[in-house]
Amino acid sequence: MYWIVWSFDVKPEQVKAFERVYAADGEWARLFQRAPGFAGMELRRETDRAGHYLTIDRWLTRADFDRFKDAFRQEYDLLDAKCGRMTEAEKKIGDFETTREL
Repeated sequence: MYWIVWSFDVKPEQVKAFERVYAADGEWARLFQRAPGFAGMELRRETDRAGHYLTIDRWLTRADFDRFKDAFRQEYDLLDAKCGRMTEAEKKIGDFETTREL
């Protein structure tokens, strides 16, 4: 399994819109669902800091995500630009893969 984790600081007036777009059934999930290998997404709100969120995008493999980005680049960039107006800061925390236990 492959995860992409992002951190966002959302403008106070954009919190509701942000939560709709990044929800498990929101615009991002609907776009991702158009590609094979998408395994779901999660939205997490920090309890001690208003307007701070994490998103976790899950893919079966990194190759699945790379193929998605190649196939849906234009749609991805348009939605990313739209959502960028909702935030004060956005940071990619990292890409993570399942490790095999010995």
